[in-house]
Amino acid sequence: MIKVTNLNQSFGKKLVLDSVNLEIGQYEICALVGRNGAGKSTLINSLLGLLPIKQGEITINFQPVSKKNSEWKKAIAYLPEKFMLYPMLTGLENLTFFAEAVSGTADAARMEEVLRAVRLWDDRDEQVKKYSKGMLQRLGLAITLYQESSILILDEPTSGIDPMGRKEILEVLKGLKDKTILLSSHHLDEIRQVCTHVAFLNEGKIEKYTVGEFLDTHQLGGLGS
Repeated sequence: MIKVTNLNQSFGKKLVLDSVNLEIGQYEICALVGRNGAGKSTLINSLLGLLPIKQGEITINFQPVSKKNSEWKKAIAYLPEKFMLYPMLTGLENLTFFAEAVSGTADAARMEEVLRAVRLWDDRDEQVKKYSKGMLQRLGLAITLYQESSILILDEPTSGIDPMGRKEILEVLKGLKDKTILLSSHHLDEIRQVCTHVAFLNEGKIEKYTVGEFLDTHQLGGLGS
């Protein structure tokens, strides 16, 4: 699970996150929404330990996020909105490269498992330069899933993908029953289909809702990615 307690983050004199409190329980799929500049990236980077915590506390699976403690890193995997793959390599070769970079070896059975999970097993021997944007995103998700982390943080996982590609990504996410997921999104239909909860970031504060509560009380029109 993810727990954020009284988190303050600022840049210069600008307070971006103002005493933020957020708890995401096991197996929840929580959408992080807010307008451009609301602080979504700041919160995500804080959760990943990329930004030092100026005030407050973050714990991942009850382990504090800090440079002195690396245990929390074992529980979390991150898929950025934009990531680099090797276009001349096949999908399987890309997955192999990243698997070996993380653990020193690549488990063939595990690679087949995650490629089947994202529906890319039949395309594993195609160079990724021939992949559609949706296929590239699913390959990125396969690389993320390979780590077997219990918590996933996904930054705009369907950004720039056509409707069919978005549908394929959402179907994969629906199948991840054993993961706790925080995903940044501004698509109302995506949130309705996939998420259990919504964390709404506005003017440095955050409020958490069930999806039904959020849809009843808020409009997403005008919210940025």
